[in-house]
Amino acid sequence: MLEIFNKWYERYLFEEESVLLLVLIFLSLVLLATIGDILAPLLASIVLAYLVQGVVNLLCRLGLPPWLGFFLAFTVFMGAFFAVLLGLLPLVWRQSVGLITEIPRMIDQGRDLLEVLPGRYPEVFSQTQIDQLLAGVQGEIAGLGQKVVTMTLARIPGFMTIAVYIVLVPIIVFFLLKDRNQITRWVAAFLPEKRPLLDRIWAEMNVQFSNYARGKMVEIIIVGAASYVSFTGLGLRYAALLGLLVGLSVIIPYIGAFIVTVPVAAVALFQWGVAPEFYWVLAVYLVIQILDGNVLVPLLFSEAVNLHPVAIIVAVLFFGGIWGLWGVFFAIPLATLIKAVINAWPKREAVAGPNPLADSAE
Repeated sequence: MLEIFNKWYERYLFEEESVLLLVLIFLSLVLLATIGDILAPLLASIVLAYLVQGVVNLLCRLGLPPWLGFFLAFTVFMGAFFAVLLGLLPLVWRQSVGLITEIPRMIDQGRDLLEVLPGRYPEVFSQTQIDQLLAGVQGEIAGLGQKVVTMTLARIPGFMTIAVYIVLVPIIVFFLLKDRNQITRWVAAFLPEKRPLLDRIWAEMNVQFSNYARGKMVEIIIVGAASYVSFTGLGLRYAALLGLLVGLSVIIPYIGAFIVTVPVAAVALFQWGVAPEFYWVLAVYLVIQILDGNVLVPLLFSEAVNLHPVAIIVAVLFFGGIWGLWGVFFAIPLATLIKAVINAWPKREAVAGPNPLADSAE
């Protein structure tokens, strides 16, 4: 067993930089697993800084001086930040409250729809099954209401923390952009002077992550706005709330679109019943998802994130399980990082031993 470990060590950890990279990966995982929530505003600021830096680079390519590009890009960022904070979020909150107040009426409509099933399909549904289902749903709704009240009271300190984060995030973004060269040099001072492996992985991940963050934010805005406009045009209630949910669903590839289908279909069903308007909403939602998956995603990401769908799903489940929403958002970049590390990891070729078959053939 010791000999096997020694061979593995000599093949994959024969360079000092390999050991350093392994230590950095381990420390990063420990930090994310232990104080990931504390680092949440910093990580959010890093993502937003990547977005704003992309605008700065675009303005510089158009001929503007760097200081003016930085000023204009940060001004646009602050305008968008407060537009979402003061415009979109209050609208979504009002629609969320309205939807919660209408849940009892929706339950009554659902009861009426379910009670018709035993008469229409007696060979499939019985009145006993419907009664048991309704009793279970009412119990779950009552328990959910109690949990919401309890969580609301328990989360009051959390709301204060969010208010602090709202103030901190723009400040952190400003200094990350303004002093990014100094911050980079400060971090590099703790690393060896010669670090070809780390430089190669950093160069690849910098491009991958910036493309992913900017592309994902553009995808969220386009899909969310298209859903909101479409739902509003069709007269669907709670269009802003549902549009936001559809936009955020693109963060979770494959799974998010399936999950958000439930509230969209439920609101349309309780608003119109099984009517043409209900089918129009489902058709428009399906078209948006098809265009997103087959047109928008290839256009925004191209080959920037070249991962197998199974690898993406496993990454979402794994990192989401250990790190919540942030793990879901960063699942694809982290999976890409793992792939880049595996591809760039130095390997010493095993020494070929004697081949008995070749010797006997001679």
